[in-house]
Amino acid sequence: MKLVEKIKSDERLKNIALRMLMPKNQARPRLWVKLFLNPFKHHKGKGSLIRKRTRMDLMPFNNFEIGEDSTIEDFCTINNGVGEVIIGKRTRIGIGNVLIGPVTVGDDVMFAQNVVLSGLNHGYEDVTVPPSLQKVKTLPIIVENEVWIGANAVITAGVTIGKHSIVAAGCVVVKDVPPYSIVGGNPGRLLKQYNSTSGKWEKVPH
Repeated sequence: MKLVEKIKSDERLKNIALRMLMPKNQARPRLWVKLFLNPFKHHKGKGSLIRKRTRMDLMPFNNFEIGEDSTIEDFCTINNGVGEVIIGKRTRIGIGNVLIGPVTVGDDVMFAQNVVLSGLNHGYEDVTVPPSLQKVKTLPIIVENEVWIGANAVITAGVTIGKHSIVAAGCVVVKDVPPYSIVGGNPGRLLKQYNSTSGKWEKVPH
C-alpha cells in the first residue's frame, strides 16, 4: 500500500497529516506548504496572472491549474481542499469570485464580479450533529469553453454549463445548462437558445 493511501485509510494518520498541512479549524495551508510544496505541485501556464490580493487556499493533495494567458483578479478565493480546481486558457476569473472544487473551467471563459462556484455541500441529515461537523459531499462543476457568467451568479454542485452559454447576473444555477443557451433567474431557467438553422438566438417558451 502506498504511503498516501495508507494515510487516507487511517483516520488517526489522516488527522495528523491534515494538522501538519493546515492549522486547526482553518481551510488554508500553512506557510511552509505555500512555499515548499505548492510551487512543485500546481501548474501555472505561461502568461497567466494571479493578482496579489487573491486568497489561494491550495493544498498539495488536490490539483490546481491555470492555463496560458488566464487571470484571477483581486479578492478572489480559490480552494481545492475537497476537489481540484482547473482553469483553462485565456480565461478571466473576475473580482471577488469564489471557486471551491471540484471545479473545471474551460478556455475563453469570462466570469464577472462576485461569482460563486462551490462543488461542495455539508451533510445535514443527522440532527444531533452540527452541519459544520458532518461529512462533506462533492459533485463536480464543469464550465465549458466560451461561457460568460454575469455578476453575483451562483453555480451549485454538480452543474455543467454548456459551451458558449450565458448565465445572467444574479442567476442561481441548480441544473445543467445546454450549450448555446442563456439562463437567468432564481432558480435559473432557460431564456434563449441559439438556433443553428435560423442563425438566431430564440426565446424559449414557458
